[in-house]
Amino acid sequence: MMTARGRMGVSAQRRTGWVMPAVAATVLALAVLVWLAARAEPAAAPPGTATPPPATASATPAVAALGAVAYDGLPPEARETLRLIERGGPFPYRQDGAEFQNRERRLPLQGRGYYREYTVQTPGSPDRGARRIVTGRSGEIYYTDDHYDSFRRVTLP
Repeated sequence: MMTARGRMGVSAQRRTGWVMPAVAATVLALAVLVWLAARAEPAAAPPGTATPPPATASATPAVAALGAVAYDGLPPEARETLRLIERGGPFPYRQDGAEFQNRERRLPLQGRGYYREYTVQTPGSPDRGARRIVTGRSGEIYYTDDHYDSFRRVTLP
């Protein structure tokens, strides 16, 4: 039945008139929650601020399975990279100090921005090579010489 207000009667408009504002309020609430969750993630440390771990850092079971390498057992180029990290640079490659995302999940799972990666120069390599140092925000240090296929935790003297 047609009324002066159009096809729907007054009672039908009252029943459905709340739907659009409710949908808009729900979308707005979800957007705010997503925004708050993104802000709650820990801030990434600026490049070059990673520090070596204390000598007494303990390994979790997952880290212990990775194996270890003593500082003195690292190649000289890896020790030089660690010295650069300790000084805050300057680093030879623009990617040094960038976030390491742990896509391969070879390191213990942590939040976004937890790990940083640094190039270990490879003599004779025409590019950055496969060797890297990866540092964690809590001070842990890992070394890979096969471009993230395996890691060893660096133990300091």
